[in-house]
Amino acid sequence: MSINSSKHSLIFTLFLLFQLTSPITKALAGTPHLINFRSQNLYPESLAWDAKNQHFLTGSLNHRTISSISDAGIVETLISDTSLPENVTVLGITVDSLHNRVLAVIHAVHPLPPYNALAAYDLNTGNRLFLSLLPSDDQPALANDVAVDFKGNAYVTNSIGNFIWKINLQGEPSIFSKSARFTENPVDRDSPCNFCGLNGIAYVNNGYLLVAQSNTGKIFKVDAEDGTVRQILLNNVENLTCPDGVVLRSDGVVLVVSPEANKLWMLKSNNGWSEGVVYDKIDLGDEGYPTSVVARERDRMYVLYGYVKEGVLGSLGRESFRIEEVRSPKESEDENVWIYVMVGFGLAYFFYWRFQMGQLVKNMDKKIN
Repeated sequence: MSINSSKHSLIFTLFLLFQLTSPITKALAGTPHLINFRSQNLYPESLAWDAKNQHFLTGSLNHRTISSISDAGIVETLISDTSLPENVTVLGITVDSLHNRVLAVIHAVHPLPPYNALAAYDLNTGNRLFLSLLPSDDQPALANDVAVDFKGNAYVTNSIGNFIWKINLQGEPSIFSKSARFTENPVDRDSPCNFCGLNGIAYVNNGYLLVAQSNTGKIFKVDAEDGTVRQILLNNVENLTCPDGVVLRSDGVVLVVSPEANKLWMLKSNNGWSEGVVYDKIDLGDEGYPTSVVARERDRMYVLYGYVKEGVLGSLGRESFRIEEVRSPKESEDENVWIYVMVGFGLAYFFYWRFQMGQLVKNMDKKIN
């Protein structure tokens, strides 16, 4: 084998490795996606991702609407339900892609008369499929967030009563899980979220729910069949601070966002969520009050900055809001290491191949001579 031939082979191999890894490197090094959008007095609290139509969905603190937001920040009113009581708030929303629906939690904020409901709308037509008033047995109630399972059952958290409603595919509601586990932990009365109990909720494919409790910082695992509850031990933190929105990524990682702590926690478990670990914590800044997080294709994470606290305190007139992609420094490090491993493996393979070819040439020379 000639020296020039080896050099050309090495150059070709390095060029091939560069071509393979360059798109990944550019993706990791690129600027996170920022979506600024404008809608007068929208103050959205919840965010969902509609994978079929490739846009975000949000509710509103002040309007009886669900809006779609494109990657370019174009806002369109997808659903306007004027048959709902005036001045209600559209809180948690989620997309039920298997049944082509969007589910929305409807709540009336004090001092308006109590009103807690779940509405379901067809994603194609915007027509309302049902409106289910949520029973509370004359107990205080604040319907907050919603998750849906593969059968179309929806689960809604009650942030004041600390229980979970279940609404089946036909819109029939019931009180589902009212475990004493939800009220056994002490509440810090000086906490800014002391009034808010069960909050963000996500359905896990194995047949259970993960639920965050804002005023204790606890995460609970709830059986989706019988409603039994166990508290998840997070073995490297005592509590999360005022957890709000919760979402499950396709790789099993759970994302939890806090508007009071301005943090995004990334949790994972290797034993079916008997316990878990916070393996990354991301600072979100202190402006915008991030209440909700979603994961879209390739598990890209997006956080909603809806300025809800500003709206709750009575401010009017804001029209600028944003959705921002968030990246994990921990995962970026791991991905970069993997790229270097690929390059190293390629070089090692090349030099091994070069050595073998050199040995082959020597053996052939010996036979010829």
